[in-house]
Amino acid sequence: MSAITRATGDNSANHHSADRTKLQQDGIGFSTLSVHAGEARQKNADSITDPICCTSTYTFTNTQSIIDFIEQKQPREEYGRYGNPNEKVVEAKLAALDNAEEAIVYSSGMAAIVGLLMAKLSAGDEIVFFDECYHRSREFCYKHLARFGVVTRTVKTGDMQAMEAAINDRTKLLVSESPTNPHLTCVDLEQFVAIGKAHEVETLIDATLATPYNVRPIDYGVDYVWHSATKYLGGHNDLLAGVIAGSKEKLDSVRHLRGILGGINSPHNLYLLERGLKTFELRMQRHNANGQAIAEFLEQHPRVEKVYYPGLKSHPSHEVAKQFMKGFGGLITFNVKDADWRETANIIDACKIPRIGPSLGGVESLIEQPMVMSYFNYKPEDRQKFGIYDNMIRLACGIENTEDLIADLAQALES
Repeated sequence: MSAITRATGDNSANHHSADRTKLQQDGIGFSTLSVHAGEARQKNADSITDPICCTSTYTFTNTQSIIDFIEQKQPREEYGRYGNPNEKVVEAKLAALDNAEEAIVYSSGMAAIVGLLMAKLSAGDEIVFFDECYHRSREFCYKHLARFGVVTRTVKTGDMQAMEAAINDRTKLLVSESPTNPHLTCVDLEQFVAIGKAHEVETLIDATLATPYNVRPIDYGVDYVWHSATKYLGGHNDLLAGVIAGSKEKLDSVRHLRGILGGINSPHNLYLLERGLKTFELRMQRHNANGQAIAEFLEQHPRVEKVYYPGLKSHPSHEVAKQFMKGFGGLITFNVKDADWRETANIIDACKIPRIGPSLGGVESLIEQPMVMSYFNYKPEDRQKFGIYDNMIRLACGIENTEDLIADLAQALES
């Protein structure tokens, strides 16, 4: 029996973990994992795709069947807030891609990080963040976790000594993106994990921009990996989802709290996410290629002052990125030389292929001005503090042809 048959012959909830490990031990390729991991060999109605299971509740044949379900911990569903057959498949597939024992899917990336932090932190606890991070993550910690008595400490991204110095006996979690958004700074995962283990503090990496295709933080000992699955994992700008991956033991309390808070995803979204994952490796190959080629083009353009892309030798994190990443993704940030915010906006408006909008990781390229899109209501000094400049552009390369994207950027920069 082949590794794929072994891994996909049973769709029960407690079957996946051992089979995912077997898949990887047998040397199954990444695209094969993306297509088949977590799925039953033979599905309901003999469909090749997993049918969408639209139900809010699941019935029992009699009272004894309820008791058996509870006492025997049977791998079936009870109520939609606690699970869905489509969810089980997607979670097993995502866990396999991250080389994790378990994955928990949420309604969005922010729902995932909020769910993890609420499950793991109590009043008086502290967390340490690197300062380059998604502004909503920062806002949740500083404005909302603080209301419940949780302290957030921020240190300069990549400064491992500063992070270690910020740890005390109340510290429960170290948090970083890698690469960061929008500066694309990469973190030395081995050092990050070593600090956590030395102080018995758990670690969390937001690997949304890297994806499991380019880096698997769990392979380096990170406790939790967080993705906005809205981005590269879904890949088509048509769904919202988030995922936390890690060990089953560490995630049991997180899953339990999700069942209480209700941050689940819908069967239709789960179907779209599963479908998007089928082409994950193929899409990432084009994202990586587009990102590298366009970053190199921008770095040589006379109107560009600076390019932030870890695949460039000029990026401060280039050596770290080469050590930990297979590719460098499709997100590029750059500053326009001698431009104010309106001149920068004119360049964005002149682009014909990328659409103007937030997000990244979809097949369509997106372009935005962080100062306008995410930081317009911030004071200028606060934008400067976070490294958000008026002449900064963030380009999320899709899977369009590289030469077309470069030609479009060239005409926009020269217009």
